[in-house]
Amino acid sequence: MVEKVSKGIEKIDDHVNIAQDSERRQRSLSIQKGDGEKRTVWTATAHAFTAIVGSGILALPWSVAQLGWILGPFFLLFFAAVTYYIAILLCDCYRTPDPVKGRRNYTYMDAVRALLGPKHVLISGIMQYSMLWGIMIGFTITAAISTATMKRSTCFHEEGPSAKCGVSGISYMLAFGALEILLSQFPNLEKAKGTIMVAMAGEGLATSTKIWRVFQALGNIAFSYTYSMLLLEIQDTLKSPPAENKAMKRVTLYAIGGTALFYTSLGCMGYAAFGADAPGNYLTGFYKPLWLVDIANLAVIIHLIVGYQVFAQTIFAINEKSLATRWQAPGSFFNKIYTVRFQCIQNYSFQLTPSRILLRTGFVVLTTLVAMLFPFFNAILGLLGSISFWPLTVYFPLNMYMVQAKIKRGNSKWIMFQVLSLLCLVVSLVSAVGSVADILEHLKHAQLFHIDI
Repeated sequence: MVEKVSKGIEKIDDHVNIAQDSERRQRSLSIQKGDGEKRTVWTATAHAFTAIVGSGILALPWSVAQLGWILGPFFLLFFAAVTYYIAILLCDCYRTPDPVKGRRNYTYMDAVRALLGPKHVLISGIMQYSMLWGIMIGFTITAAISTATMKRSTCFHEEGPSAKCGVSGISYMLAFGALEILLSQFPNLEKAKGTIMVAMAGEGLATSTKIWRVFQALGNIAFSYTYSMLLLEIQDTLKSPPAENKAMKRVTLYAIGGTALFYTSLGCMGYAAFGADAPGNYLTGFYKPLWLVDIANLAVIIHLIVGYQVFAQTIFAINEKSLATRWQAPGSFFNKIYTVRFQCIQNYSFQLTPSRILLRTGFVVLTTLVAMLFPFFNAILGLLGSISFWPLTVYFPLNMYMVQAKIKRGNSKWIMFQVLSLLCLVVSLVSAVGSVADILEHLKHAQLFHIDI
């Protein structure tokens, strides 16, 4: 069964790779050597920032609050270092067998197939696209919370801090989903408090609950740096020369370095401000000054709107490739191309097909529905992040690089990779346990189709 699915995926990709090679050759003819490098690196860096920084950032102060002043900053920097190191190894897997002149691997799954074989493709594909879809659901929930928080802070400002300002986020989820349906049709678019040691924050909580939260905090931090599953897709957008792997290593340094600085600052400052009372969503912890909180929430919403498409386009692509191979008839209704022109925007136009409209609209509707059905999905997202962190961010990239670099079993570098992989596996397992405990706690109080801020 696995072999049949893998062969089917290979057939789909063969058609797509031919088209992509042709498109890339035509595009490269118009690129002049020189100033193109700087423009490309910075564009890809912005793309990478959008992919890395997600809704999980708002939980970083809470995560640091569970770990304390020593382990909190340590793990923020530790996971940044691990992510960076493995990411630069993955950059060399964009082309195989030679990292500069070899055949292109346009996606993460292409690299897995080329270096590890078809049997690994199904597992990595299920994990990758489940994680991407989970992130989209989390974005929908977080955007609704941020929007509702803005309305609630305005209510407090107008009626006083003692006013009853409960706000439901369901209507904002619908509005966010409607906006994403529209965007999906466009072409691709991204006083100090606390303790020194492990804090196990929360008064009146059982010790076991505090321990589960410590484990969950590790998973939150690890997940917030998730990047490998989109790295090759971003690398595929780079223009050459210079060699894609060299340019992407610069992009990775800028993106992860900047993200680590941002994460550490936010996590530590949030913990310093709130101490053990740091909220799960940083921006829901205060409402003054009103203008500053509203600007922060607005910035989050704008980022999530764009970030949603970064993850969604990857899922759209794999599904549309599959449909294109099934409905290849020239006169097929689903593949008929319609051109929409905007005369007021310098004759701007883009093309649509019925299959694209139906598929993307349906997928966004389903995503929004799941977000409304399970408003505590961020807890589930933590579990997905915990489970996928080790295989997608560590295991597959390390093994692909060892095949690419011909690292022999038993030598010093192989042993180092195994130790690193084992360490990250332990983190994934313990954070998964903490996430399951958090989900069970949410199930006691959560109401379907109901989210209050």
